[in-house]
Amino acid sequence: MQDFLAQVIAGIAAGGIYASLALALVLIYQAMGLINFAQGEFAMFTAFICFALLDAAQLPYAVAFIISVLVAFAGAFVIERVIVRPFERGSPLIVLIVTLALFEIVNSVAGFIWGYQPRSFPSPFPARSVNLGGILISIQNASIIAVSLVMLGLVYLLFNRTKLGLAMRATALYPEVSQLLGIRTGLMLGLGWGLASAVGAISGILVAPIVFLEPNMMQGVLIYAFAAAVLGGIDSPLGAVVGGLLLGIMLALIGAYIPALADLRLALSLMLIVVLLLVRPTGLFGQQHARRV
Repeated sequence: MQDFLAQVIAGIAAGGIYASLALALVLIYQAMGLINFAQGEFAMFTAFICFALLDAAQLPYAVAFIISVLVAFAGAFVIERVIVRPFERGSPLIVLIVTLALFEIVNSVAGFIWGYQPRSFPSPFPARSVNLGGILISIQNASIIAVSLVMLGLVYLLFNRTKLGLAMRATALYPEVSQLLGIRTGLMLGLGWGLASAVGAISGILVAPIVFLEPNMMQGVLIYAFAAAVLGGIDSPLGAVVGGLLLGIMLALIGAYIPALADLRLALSLMLIVVLLLVRPTGLFGQQHARRV
């Protein structure tokens, strides 16, 4: 039982990382009705920026973290305004292709600047474990869970307790009405991209010490985040959180108790996406949208 609980805690820590990136995907989907395939690469690029601030500039971790997240916000805001905005009124397929192009561009630029050699990324959390009731709990895992929960709580407060958050939600749900009410919907979409990138950047910085820092490090995490978003409901921020945690626990238990499937966890996540789309396309918390014919 103690080993089982330890695996569950480790799964929750991994699930917190998946949940944060899944939340970023949901924020973009709510704003524009599409998936941003470049979300993971934005997070990876931010992790490299944070590494450069820590290694070259020798900044304290907290300062480098805050600057990196702010850069992620500003960068995504500019990308939305300059690159994505001209295509927003066109076919969703065109915007989807634009995000795929951004995926390749960001990945290639990161490889050109920093190379593809994996690097060790420093973690602000101790690597040791503590014994609580006979259960060994990694301080790093517990810290990742705490950071993820704080971040998700702040996002909830933004969208439910502030005028800016309510304006962003209104723009996502009723863009035409919001415009008539004087809300600057274009600005809200840009802020939505910036917020999603900032949330995803936290995911990238948290996962970098675990998977090593290199340009392709977020591609597997992105698939897990997709699976988490589909599991919880692609239009539900709460679903992204719950889906990420459930997926993290499931993958941890598979790795611990079904070793034969440990190397197939990525494939299992893809299978989960397909099955959920067939059985329950709206996910656990997604809303079924009625269509008049």
